[in-house]
Amino acid sequence: MIRVSRRVTAAVAVLALTVGLPGLAHASPGSTQAQRSTGLIASAPGNPDGQLPAGWRISGTGAERQLVWTSAKPVPVGNARIEFYAGDRLLGRPEPTKDQREFRLGLDGVRIGSADELKVLAAGRRLDAAGATRTPDARRSAPVKPATPLPANPVDPGVPGKYRTVSGEYALNSVRLPGYPVPVEMQATVVSPTDAPGRRPVALFLHGRHFTCYDPKGEITLSWPCETGLKPVPSYRGYLHDQKLLASQGYVTVSISANSINAQDAMLSDAGAQARSSLVRLHLARWAEWTRSPAKAPAAVRAGAPADLSRVLLVGHSRGGEGVNRAALDSRFKPPAAQDAHQGPVRWRIRGTVLIGPTIFGQNPAPDVPSVSILPGCDGDVSDLQGQMYVDATRGISRGNALQSAVYVVGANHNYFNTEWTPGQAEAPADDDFSTGETPDPVCTPGAKSRLTATQQQTAGSTYIAAAAALFIGGDDRVRPLLDGSNLRAPSADPARVLTNAVGGNRTPVVVPDTSVSVSGGRVCSQLESNPIQGCLVGNSAGVSPHFAYWQVGNEPGRHAVLMRWSKAGSAVRVTPARPVSLAGAESLALRVIVPPNTTGTQLDVTVTDKSGRRATLGRTTVDGLPGSNRTASYWAREVRVPMTAAIKAKLDLKQVKSLELTPRTKSGRAWLMDAWGWRPGTPAVQPAALPRVDLGELTVKEGNSGVRTYRVPVRVAGKGSGQVRLFITDQNTGKVTHRTVTVSASRPAINVPITVKGNTRFGYDASYTALIKAVRGVAVGSYSGGVVVLDDDPMPKIKVTPLADRVTEGQPLKWRVTLSTRADAEIVAGFVIQPVSGGPELSTTDVDPQWLDNNFGARPTPERPISQAVEEPWLSAGVPPGQLTTEVSVPTRTDGVSEPEESLRMQLFSFDEAWEPLPGSIFTGKVKDRT
Repeated sequence: MIRVSRRVTAAVAVLALTVGLPGLAHASPGSTQAQRSTGLIASAPGNPDGQLPAGWRISGTGAERQLVWTSAKPVPVGNARIEFYAGDRLLGRPEPTKDQREFRLGLDGVRIGSADELKVLAAGRRLDAAGATRTPDARRSAPVKPATPLPANPVDPGVPGKYRTVSGEYALNSVRLPGYPVPVEMQATVVSPTDAPGRRPVALFLHGRHFTCYDPKGEITLSWPCETGLKPVPSYRGYLHDQKLLASQGYVTVSISANSINAQDAMLSDAGAQARSSLVRLHLARWAEWTRSPAKAPAAVRAGAPADLSRVLLVGHSRGGEGVNRAALDSRFKPPAAQDAHQGPVRWRIRGTVLIGPTIFGQNPAPDVPSVSILPGCDGDVSDLQGQMYVDATRGISRGNALQSAVYVVGANHNYFNTEWTPGQAEAPADDDFSTGETPDPVCTPGAKSRLTATQQQTAGSTYIAAAAALFIGGDDRVRPLLDGSNLRAPSADPARVLTNAVGGNRTPVVVPDTSVSVSGGRVCSQLESNPIQGCLVGNSAGVSPHFAYWQVGNEPGRHAVLMRWSKAGSAVRVTPARPVSLAGAESLALRVIVPPNTTGTQLDVTVTDKSGRRATLGRTTVDGLPGSNRTASYWAREVRVPMTAAIKAKLDLKQVKSLELTPRTKSGRAWLMDAWGWRPGTPAVQPAALPRVDLGELTVKEGNSGVRTYRVPVRVAGKGSGQVRLFITDQNTGKVTHRTVTVSASRPAINVPITVKGNTRFGYDASYTALIKAVRGVAVGSYSGGVVVLDDDPMPKIKVTPLADRVTEGQPLKWRVTLSTRADAEIVAGFVIQPVSGGPELSTTDVDPQWLDNNFGARPTPERPISQAVEEPWLSAGVPPGQLTTEVSVPTRTDGVSEPEESLRMQLFSFDEAWEPLPGSIFTGKVKDRT
């Protein structure tokens, strides 16, 4: 289902209360005063009091408690999700305020852990203060050296074609999408050839997530429709340079607008992937209607050549990339009707996708769909380059004959592929998403030798989009070497340095590391493990690897590589699969090998041994690292190949290859083997397998008053065949993730995911149990996230306040007892708003214990002021802990030795009903008389 997390819903409600009710926050949003919340924050060495880092605070109490991070400046609207972590544990995804400076996450009583481990991440990039203060990069002293250009490919797809083109736009009635309260626009720009014969193949573009509205003064918003005085950002017009090139080569191109989705997808569990898929397919359905009835088509469509919807290429940028990937999946495997806006027949065929700086939050790429993932080396938005998963995560899922290509563009940022996101070209305000701050980056700072200009980047992007079109739609195998790791270049993209690696196509697996592989001289490492004994990229390595892109469950099983580390030449690493493999018919052995950035000349001898023990050294290969810094994802695998000639001459049994041996010939170094394949030229026809599709849903139930009930996470299995998924369940109380591998098939359309719920008559908070799935083999995964939400159905206890000591002498505490009508299973939130006193002097900040003042308000006694003015919103918490009936509220006064009249403290009780609407209560007054 498309849904918003209930925890997030509560957080949004509390944010609204905070705006409308003074006192729900301990400090104003701009406050930098560190705070502590007992029971939520654990102490740590060097931080025994659990003080929150600068920029962090906790507001509210109980179910309305929120973890709040305030950025020093607005965080640009982007495509990567902003997430709160405690160490490696995902706490959740916060709700941003309108100005994109404050981010709030509802805690629902969850224990955060050590305050020192708090961090804000977006695609692996650290956003909070601790992450902004970067340690110097030791590699900065060595400038990036220009690499020798790769040999030119004989065919250059970046050369404009012979056809004349025509451009236009259409705007249809807006459409309703499930889970989106505001209708979504149906608007597009079309560029088509005018003199190309017959029906022409189609390329559809979908932009990513960007702000949606602006005005000439520079104001920008993420809202829809645009408010009065604001104009829509025309993100859909940002690919006209790509469209014009493809149209000149004979393609009908259409680029569609998705501003409404961008304005509504922030807190959805799938970040808008299903909605974008629906939008893409609704446009394709209209084009299918227009091919049947051309007279009904808009003028912009009729002006160009007719479309051939049996040959469609989808191009998506950023979240648009994940959207078109889902559209390709949904075009083959029908999604659940409740979450899909397109209910008609599929009258088109997706031949391939191009994904530009894409997100892949689910890490479940569409199987059997050829793809090209463009990875911008200076991406400041989706900075972990998680789009590499569109390649790596397809291994072993289906037949594997669809080419999956990763295209690494050195020096390209995220935004400039879209001219409407590019300064100097865009109508709306635009910026460079790669921000270097005060310290220049040797690779990505504008003006660095490796950094591309906007025009250079756009030209390179157009060229490789055209290469994908020529291969996937046109079947021109002459452009394949530009995409499949063959290390050739397209001169049209010069001076951009573009590198590729790939899986699929005419490859057969030799080594895909997992726990069944035995290694001597090195070890199988876990890609996401932080323990240096087991992990792949740990310790003092600066930078990250796109291959090791983080997923939602932390140390995810099933993702491995082979780590090689040597201190002298000749230290061989032998890799032995669980059973012999075949290299019969292979022309070369292709390896994807990572070496550290900015290193050159890592030499490896490659040897294979057959089952009988015969050996052959195939040759020596040299691997160079990418230009990189601690701000780039440059631990990226270079594809290298060695011919099989020596093995054939040595008469090895190539159907029974037992092991692969890599022997370093440089004196020291590190390398990671991602995988090894038998390779031969050519692009085989894609033969999609019959697979089951699995979608998780969400079930909402009531707790009940008694007994124990077992509920199951809704799972939909449709299609043909059988396969396996890995199922992850998160315990809401401990945060612990458990996993198991489950076999699924359409004949047994169920996965047993039991959730046990115990009913009672005591009030508590709603509980959520999250389930995630990931394909292992033979499965297509649609909605990867689901779970069970348990709604508490018991009334909230009533609150009574009794004065215990409301007339005291200075030096004694004022006290009130807060009593519940019945015990609860959760903290009952209540508190007092300190109000100004009329008709006499008010107790001041110097009249109370300074530690109490700091603990409750984050305030200091001086300068002296009434307590009602101690902070902007003085709120004195009076929450009753779970299982208890009472609590006491105390205001410790101090003796100041100054003769003064009786002083007063005035405060009003506030509590909340079951819907978290504030309930103002009685006003209480405390009197303090002078000791003298």
